[in-house]
Amino acid sequence: MEKLSAAQAKFLLKEKRHKQKVFFLRILILILFIAVWEAAARGGLINDFIFSSPSRIGSLFLTMAKDGSIFYHIGVTLMETVASFLLVTVLGLLLAILLWSNKGISETLEPYLVVLNSLPKSALAPVLIVWLGNNLKTIIVVGIIIAVFGSIITLTTGFLGVDQDKIKLIYTLGGKKKDVLSKVLVPSSIPIIISTMKVNIGLCLVGIIIGEFLAANKGLGYLIIYGSQVFKMDLVMLSIIVLCVLSAILYYFITMLEKKVKKKF
Repeated sequence: MEKLSAAQAKFLLKEKRHKQKVFFLRILILILFIAVWEAAARGGLINDFIFSSPSRIGSLFLTMAKDGSIFYHIGVTLMETVASFLLVTVLGLLLAILLWSNKGISETLEPYLVVLNSLPKSALAPVLIVWLGNNLKTIIVVGIIIAVFGSIITLTTGFLGVDQDKIKLIYTLGGKKKDVLSKVLVPSSIPIIISTMKVNIGLCLVGIIIGEFLAANKGLGYLIIYGSQVFKMDLVMLSIIVLCVLSAILYYFITMLEKKVKKKF
């Protein structure tokens, strides 16, 4: 291994300390927030029946963890989110490739995609319940429609922005459209594909929660609605906090995937 120079070692040490400082500040902000929240609830500055408190939420989590109910609801929401995310990713890529490969179809469908992407998707959820029924399929479809149209538009724009000289070179050497797709288009678009996936994982989770609000008897979205209806705000706050943690974990996995993919490409 090549020995680092003094300047390089100093730079790496500075970067390491900077990351440690950022990590420390993040943890400190979280601890301070929890401490202030708990103190405000105990001191009567906020109504702990409405706003709950970290201690009450922690106690409820332990109770639900003992009977496994919280993990069951987390598993349901996670399964629905991953299913909708995978379908959005596949559909987004396939339809974006179709629009890239056929200019006529792309120009024809573009205004419809823009309108569908701008449409408040939550307004479609009640309609989907009537069409598809009050079931798992409806929830996953809601998760899909929240993210898929924006995904198609973003990926298509990215594909159209690929270096045209590279594409011409493939055709000049006798290559076909499939060669352009596999050797130029997809490898060049890896960053935008990963960026789109990062956005989609959050959007799919939002869509699944909306679907569970309306058409579920299990999952974190169901717990939020149930808790608000019976004024169990501890349950509502616990579900929201678990959702925050779940979204962070899902985003972390996409980030790890990005690092692995970048090493290959």
